[in-house]
Amino acid sequence: MMKRSAHASLIALALLASLPAHAERADRDKPVNLEADKVTVDDRTRTHIFEGNVVFTQGTLTIKANKVVVTQDASGYQKGVATGGQDGLARFRQKRDGRDEWMEGEAERIEHDARTEITKFFVRAYVKSGGDEVRGQYIEYNSISENYTVTNSSDARTVPSAGDQSKRVRAIIQPKSGAEAQPAQPAAPKQ
Repeated sequence: MMKRSAHASLIALALLASLPAHAERADRDKPVNLEADKVTVDDRTRTHIFEGNVVFTQGTLTIKANKVVVTQDASGYQKGVATGGQDGLARFRQKRDGRDEWMEGEAERIEHDARTEITKFFVRAYVKSGGDEVRGQYIEYNSISENYTVTNSSDARTVPSAGDQSKRVRAIIQPKSGAEAQPAQPAAPKQ
């Protein structure tokens, strides 16, 4: 029973390895290392709960939180929710695939849905990828379209800041050079 639960827990945690796109592909083949003060597995509801100084590592991916809850739907898709840490923030860090760059983020709550490949960061949200940074109360990243949405309200709405600079979204976007800046060129038609 313990072996089955541990195996199920590790499979469930693999969901978290698919946090924002362009992650190091080799990480998926690395062993999962997990530390927590408590693990609860409910096979009937397909729910795995990790509590107390949770540290998850797989290759270059590291997730630190106070609590991580992973659920699986009937189709096998998983959702993960990481909340709080020592300072109230859940954090992740992972090397980007094929680059000497890291992607990292933090928020009071980080949710990832494997079906939609959308990751959401709620309250005190921050994501950095290479030299680009974005900060707001809510960040949503769609890894399929590679689009971000950032708002100054934790419920994904935009609220008037009324001149309050602390309620503004912040972003730093580095200039792209060379091939990064050039849009993909369509192939020439065959004659």
